[in-house]
Amino acid sequence: MIATPVKIESVETILVDVPTIRPHRLSVATMNCQTLVLVRIRCADGVVGVGEGTTIGGLAYGEESPESIKVNIDTYFAPLLKDMDATRPGAAMAKLRALFQGNRFAKSAVETALFDAQAQRLGVPLSELFGGRVRDSVDVAWTLASGDTTRDIDEAERVFETKRHRVFKLKIGSRALADDVAHVVAIQKALEGRGEVRVDVNQAWTESEAIWAGKRFADAGIALIEQPIAAENRAGLKRLTDLAQVPIMADEALHGPADAFAIASARAADVFAIKIAQSGGLTGAAQVAAIALAANIDLYGGTMLEGAVGTIASAQLFSTFGELKWGTELFGPLLLTEEILTEPLRYENFALHLPQGPGLGITLDWDKIDRLRRDTRKGASVTTN
Repeated sequence: MIATPVKIESVETILVDVPTIRPHRLSVATMNCQTLVLVRIRCADGVVGVGEGTTIGGLAYGEESPESIKVNIDTYFAPLLKDMDATRPGAAMAKLRALFQGNRFAKSAVETALFDAQAQRLGVPLSELFGGRVRDSVDVAWTLASGDTTRDIDEAERVFETKRHRVFKLKIGSRALADDVAHVVAIQKALEGRGEVRVDVNQAWTESEAIWAGKRFADAGIALIEQPIAAENRAGLKRLTDLAQVPIMADEALHGPADAFAIASARAADVFAIKIAQSGGLTGAAQVAAIALAANIDLYGGTMLEGAVGTIASAQLFSTFGELKWGTELFGPLLLTEEILTEPLRYENFALHLPQGPGLGITLDWDKIDRLRRDTRKGASVTTN
């Protein structure tokens, strides 16, 4: 049966500023507040789809900011999408990609909203549009990023005792190399035998620094090193991978399927961090994952510290992966002081459990969102390092 076309009536983009539970320190910025970029697409049949295009640290992390995402969707994407057929998300996104360069995060937000609406229309979870789930929950790591060793150990102990997380990723790279290594090794020793420790350098090191630190991390039992050097240095990433001291994960180096193919062809990483926004959307992320699995590269479900919408959209896709060896990092909502859903996402037994309802399977608290939106509050607090 051919589906009856349903017009897209409106596309709304909302900036929502939410304070974090503590300062979140990366090598490129310190975040005290996260700005969620929510997209709401209303369709002529009454279905409303939502998506999210949240970034990390404003422009400190990448070329898109919350503000640029909003203005580009409002100015360029929304007029084009109006009156298009909402039952054909693929066709709508093909048009956007053909006409507008870059803007991966903005495209991801729009695509998520379109797929959310279509899955609701069909009465199935969004995951069913990508082949169907092979799991109903995904393991979730917690990121320790206060910058204080004692505080990070205490934080890890608390979330471990409540069975919320047993894998911990440390954000490093903003301090002297030896200080960072000492910080990581101390936390590893404190958690040894109970929790797994990984590190994320966010491109802060030179290749020689990564070699020096890698040997010490291998001796200490650190499980994984994420993007230790500049994203464009693929040859260096391959050399670090070939050293086989600690598994190397590509993150910022992955801006979609083309990057994934190039890195996989060179075998320049052991693990791919899959992020829907960084891949340009759910479809791009699925393609990145397929390339990795074909090349026998392990998968990790990454995050841009999204709120509930981007987090559950990611989980819907990650639940369809045949292999997800390194779990996920979908803890974003837990870093925020405010809940934007009528019923929070369920984190228990070290995992995020997926809802069973149609679409994303969540209900947003629009009254709460209206109180937090940018036009009623001050902007996000980000300090660049």
